[in-house]
Amino acid sequence: MDGEVKEKLNKNNGDSDALEAVLSHVGEMGRYQKLLFLGMAPFGIFFAFVYFVQMFITATPQRHWCHVPELSELDPRVRRNFTAPQLDDEWDRCAMFNSNWSQVLDTMTAPHPSSPTIPCQNGWEFELGDIPYHTIVSERGWVCEYAGYAPLAQAIFFAGSFVGGIFFGWMADNFGRVPALVGSTLMALVGGIASIYTTDLLDFMFCRFLVGMSYDSIFMMMYILVLEYVGPSHRTWVANMSIALYFGGGCLILPWLALWMADWRKLLWVTSIPLVLVVFVPFLVPESARWLSSKGRVNQAVNVLKRFEKVNGTKIPQDVLDEFIVSSSQTRQTNESIKYLFKSAPLRTMMVYMVVVYMACAMIFDGLVRMSEGLGLDFFITFTLTSATEIPSVTLLACVLDRWGRRYLTCGPIAIAGILSLIAAFVPKGIPQVSLAIMARFAINMSYNAAIQWSTELLPTAVRASGSSLIHVSGYVATVVSPFIVYSERVWRSLPLLILGSTALIAAGVGLLLPETMGRPMPQTIEEGERTVREYSLCGKVEEVDENEPQTNKEKALIT
Repeated sequence: MDGEVKEKLNKNNGDSDALEAVLSHVGEMGRYQKLLFLGMAPFGIFFAFVYFVQMFITATPQRHWCHVPELSELDPRVRRNFTAPQLDDEWDRCAMFNSNWSQVLDTMTAPHPSSPTIPCQNGWEFELGDIPYHTIVSERGWVCEYAGYAPLAQAIFFAGSFVGGIFFGWMADNFGRVPALVGSTLMALVGGIASIYTTDLLDFMFCRFLVGMSYDSIFMMMYILVLEYVGPSHRTWVANMSIALYFGGGCLILPWLALWMADWRKLLWVTSIPLVLVVFVPFLVPESARWLSSKGRVNQAVNVLKRFEKVNGTKIPQDVLDEFIVSSSQTRQTNESIKYLFKSAPLRTMMVYMVVVYMACAMIFDGLVRMSEGLGLDFFITFTLTSATEIPSVTLLACVLDRWGRRYLTCGPIAIAGILSLIAAFVPKGIPQVSLAIMARFAINMSYNAAIQWSTELLPTAVRASGSSLIHVSGYVATVVSPFIVYSERVWRSLPLLILGSTALIAAGVGLLLPETMGRPMPQTIEEGERTVREYSLCGKVEEVDENEPQTNKEKALIT
């Protein structure tokens, strides 16, 4: 490689080293970083609420039958027995006898079992047992021929996540992490409140699309920002314990909050209104110094670092600060947009592999959660039990991730989740299937959280938010189809778990091709990201660097 190119690349690499030196003097996990970690709590909790609340406002009471106005004064059990044809040990939920109901009411005699039947003519009645409150599904009759409305609305939510992930990722890399955090949270507030006042499917889907735009960004912007301030030795436990405690805690709270509210509108109020407090975030949360320096806003980065210095009670040596200022000024990265990520062959390949792994994690995680309604036990208890795996699984991950590495703790657990899902496909519903689902959820929690941290550590600073958002957007594409995977149980009972299990095993194989980032500084430049891919793949260097040939488009530009 040309000596001038080496010198200029060394300057780029020096920017990352200079910032790491500054952070080491500020404190890798000082008082300010601990306050930021605590500040992640509301975002993690409401991240869980935004993600899962739609399950509780569109839950389907399983015991329902056709409504017959003439029988309205009778006891519900009598109405059901008179109205619904018997099917083995159950009754037909979507058909009714074609009878003269005035005559049935006069004689108080049920129609003969061989009487002709017709689809429900006047809506449905719901026995509020398994779901002890009215939901959108029971109020609007989204069952039988309309049963696809609920998964369709959920798919629209994830379509919104696709759009929002791209938009807020772009916003974070161009205008800062804090504006993207505020914007995405306000989007969740508007969409959540508006959902309360919808009247039909189309306006409900539009509002859920708005809420979906905030999903992921509402937490991931804070997640990225905090990770960019903590030292490498603390990054793993901060990344994982924030998800375990805050997201996991939100998952445990939500089902019992839904039962306490016992009203889907009240539930949306309670999980949406507190989001307005995000307007105070710009006064409390500092912008990322890494992002500021990557955009050439060195003075602002220095001011932020001095705030850390003051709160942490530390002192940055002047020569270290001067080196950071000079290095940042020389390596302004405004030209490093997401397009450069795809112009780089090593990073492009890495992104493809990461997308496959992340899509599989998202699909399996979401699919297992949505199957809580149909595993044979109480929905709220099953959701709580599977969600309860979040805290121990991610705590275990935080303990071993810096010993065993990101690669093996992403690929190993997802393979285990796949095997457990395949076994669960052929066991009876109830305790056997729920037990396997809980174990699979435990494993996929580990894999999913390791993948989130892994993707963040693989991407260079200038494209970290937009690149992370792009990877997460791929997850939304997968979760768009996950409600329909769960719905495929109507075709064959074992089909959803077979799809999830097979997907997991394929993703585990692909993940082994990605480079390890354990113990490595987060790359600051495109060149550092390429070097990570070349030098830390499973088999060592992917290719030997020819010193007579430039390795990237940017290096070629430097030579010319």
